[in-house]
Amino acid sequence: MNSSGRATLRSVNVGRPKDVLWRGRSVHTGIWKSPVDGPAMARRLNIDGDGQGDLGGHGGEQRAVFVYQLGSYAYWEKFLGRDDFVLGQFGENFTVDGLPDDEVRIGDRYRIGDALFEVTQPRVTCYRVGIRMAEPRMPALLVQHHRPGFYLRVLQEGEVSAGDDIVKVADGAEPLTVADVDALLYLPGHSRERIEQALRVPALSPGWQASFRAMLDQPEAAGGNAGLVDATPPPAWTGFRGLRVVAVEPESSTIASITLADPDGTPLPAALPGQFLTVRVGPGLVRSYSLSGPPGDARYRISVKREGAASRYLHSRVRPGDVIDSAAPRGSFVLRPGASPVVLVSGGVGATPVLAMLHQLAAEASGREVWWVQAARSGAERPFAAEAADLLARLPRAHSYVCLSRPAPADRLGRDYDTAGRLSADLLRTLRLPPDADAYLCGPAAFLTDVTAALVETGLPATGVHTEVFGARPALTPGIGAAPARSPHPPAGEPGTGPPVSFARSNVTVPWPSAEASLLDLAEACDVPVRWSCRVGVCHNCETGLLSGAVQYTTDPVDPPAEGNVLICSARPAGDVVLDL
Repeated sequence: MNSSGRATLRSVNVGRPKDVLWRGRSVHTGIWKSPVDGPAMARRLNIDGDGQGDLGGHGGEQRAVFVYQLGSYAYWEKFLGRDDFVLGQFGENFTVDGLPDDEVRIGDRYRIGDALFEVTQPRVTCYRVGIRMAEPRMPALLVQHHRPGFYLRVLQEGEVSAGDDIVKVADGAEPLTVADVDALLYLPGHSRERIEQALRVPALSPGWQASFRAMLDQPEAAGGNAGLVDATPPPAWTGFRGLRVVAVEPESSTIASITLADPDGTPLPAALPGQFLTVRVGPGLVRSYSLSGPPGDARYRISVKREGAASRYLHSRVRPGDVIDSAAPRGSFVLRPGASPVVLVSGGVGATPVLAMLHQLAAEASGREVWWVQAARSGAERPFAAEAADLLARLPRAHSYVCLSRPAPADRLGRDYDTAGRLSADLLRTLRLPPDADAYLCGPAAFLTDVTAALVETGLPATGVHTEVFGARPALTPGIGAAPARSPHPPAGEPGTGPPVSFARSNVTVPWPSAEASLLDLAEACDVPVRWSCRVGVCHNCETGLLSGAVQYTTDPVDPPAEGNVLICSARPAGDVVLDL
């Protein structure tokens, strides 16, 4: 503070993104900042001379300027026993005297030099602040100690200089501080009243608003934090249980359906339309298959394409009367309630989960407009043709469109399919899909990428397009460039001697190597695609279904994951485990 008691800008810091070596990998980051001599221009997207390495998490209009306080410098020096901090140490653009996180409100406006700023959100912590601080715990500590720092939006561009007074010109719409809002998202105790209050602050950035809306929309039965990850009800049972095969039926030349029931005839717990079942068919053979039957049925039906060891076993060896070990239904790719139109798009065996959604809509005699858009190679390889037609006939506002990429001579245009070729933006545009529709897509990864882009191009908002991919989900490794694709494999070196760890989606089971720090580290060593950002139990990007087994946390999560899930960044197996990865 200066002599008048006003907050003061002590340093303006900028830095261009650079590559730094971290754990044998190159990380592209702009967190290294250095003080500017003289005035600097604050512009709509950043300070002149500054840049961000990951625009998905930093930078942009809502996060143009990052602010951190000298008061927090002093706090962390004492807490960490450090005396080596320099200006810009926390990756901030403005080092300030004053403006503590527990006093500054979201929406407060400040005049600094010739520029006008508005507070938009707390810092979103990620592992790169840990790299900069040489303290891996830092992303969690910033949240737990209520000292995240905050971002500013530039309302009026202008020059700023070290030594400028910081003059408050307007209060935020609600008495919610930066520390309040940060805790509301990341720490336990998500007060609905406080979330609604936060959503009354117009200045709160759209990303944080979306997180808080997801928390309000979270079903009561669902656990976890819907502001950070998709939330679903907890699994109906833990681990695996035996289910008896009661039917095996062909659906196409490559796909068969297997119906499972409780051996004693008890109705199975209801599954949500779009969820999947994980089955264990032998040592190391753990696979997940979407449920294709009517949701709420007393039995489960999975539909399996013949490809790989597990599916070949199911196609050729399984017979009625056999017992298969199964985990409970899971998955967040589920039909959302509402009155908006529904577009169900599938490629090949991707028809499986969206067929379950179609069953649900037909059972409700839904008045929603429903589009069934199915792509397959040929009529012989198209599953569920008759079943889908029957369900669509029960819906008053249903439309069907079938696309065959290689129709056989026996396939008749107008009877078996509507067009030859692949789904494209031009083709989808001819369907005149309603722009307020919710679209559900399932198929191979390339199919999902192409069709998602095509749907958005035709006018559907990206937020209304929901996808389910075959196998492993796409990786999220912020700041680290994509490596050449490798199939998942056992880690290099001598095999571990610990309990088996199965990555169900990636078809890999390996013994736990005691040298690995976490399940995330083991997954990376196996080239299993993973998603993460903080690596210390804050962001929940690594939250994964724990299909079977138990874990021990090396660092307690800041906010626990949903029941039946695990934060793999800070967990080790406590015995045999099966993960939905």
